[in-house]
Amino acid sequence: MKTLNGIDGLHAVANIRIGYSSWHTLTQEKIDAFADATGDHQWIHVDPSRAADGPFGATIAHGHLLTSMIPMLVWEVYAVDGVRMGINYGSNKVRFPAPVPVGSRIRAAVDIVNVETVPSGVQVVTAVTIERENADKPVCIAEIVSIYVPELTSQTCEIPTGEIAR
Repeated sequence: MKTLNGIDGLHAVANIRIGYSSWHTLTQEKIDAFADATGDHQWIHVDPSRAADGPFGATIAHGHLLTSMIPMLVWEVYAVDGVRMGINYGSNKVRFPAPVPVGSRIRAAVDIVNVETVPSGVQVVTAVTIERENADKPVCIAEIVSIYVPELTSQTCEIPTGEIAR
């Protein structure tokens, strides 16, 4: 994992591939737990017998299971020291170009594509490309947006309680 030194460290890595997460296996147990948490029990995800005869030949991971793994995958790639907190501000784009059959191993490539000063600190746009081992196409492409709030010093004040970004 790469450790970035505060707000200045974020600015220094804009437009750079930070690195790759480790590989993670998507088991049927993980898929079933996500189905239980979200109520999405569609047979392509949770019925191995029926899915074996379906279009993918096996159960597949939910697309939003992949997006829910993004924070963990990104944290494996980089952390930011010297900030008060990081806030999930949302996402700009999310696409699922290819399915993820049960038992597949995935990892994320992480690029910081934009760092912009906002009233509460910096807004960081991170491109996350989740790939499946031995596959030609990525399985998830997402741009996530985070706000990093600097530590309080004698030159800074409390973060605003209203709007935190533009």
